[in-house]
Amino acid sequence: MKIGELAERSGCLVETIRYYERIGLLMPPERAMNNYRTYNERHSERLLFIRHCRALDMTLDEIRTLLDFRDRPQVECAGVNDLLDKHIGHVVERIQALTALEAQLRELRGRCVVADTTSSCAILRALGAEGSCDASAHRVHA
Repeated sequence: MKIGELAERSGCLVETIRYYERIGLLMPPERAMNNYRTYNERHSERLLFIRHCRALDMTLDEIRTLLDFRDRPQVECAGVNDLLDKHIGHVVERIQALTALEAQLRELRGRCVVADTTSSCAILRALGAEGSCDASAHRVHA
């Protein structure tokens, strides 16, 4: 199949497929006589695996590690469990940071209870005051 068909079948953009090839997540395709890339079912299955991992917010390095395990079926899967445990820990940390961020935003929103002019807006004043909102403490990294 050509790259457009693989893109349609997998739900990935053509550019994404080429990127995954470039960084080694997707094995290089065969070349037809006309020099077009030709993909097979293994490419489609691998893209499905990568998409599932991305849907779980895994990094490309995590996906690369999981693909390495998948490509070596005789290896013990303890490393897969370890990777997932670490990923769960990162998710828990992000949830905590988002919860703290939500609380800060709700507190900030609570400062303005009546519609007035922006010159007297307590939210805008608080955002401009030094130390009143420590956003860096609640920054969430994707």
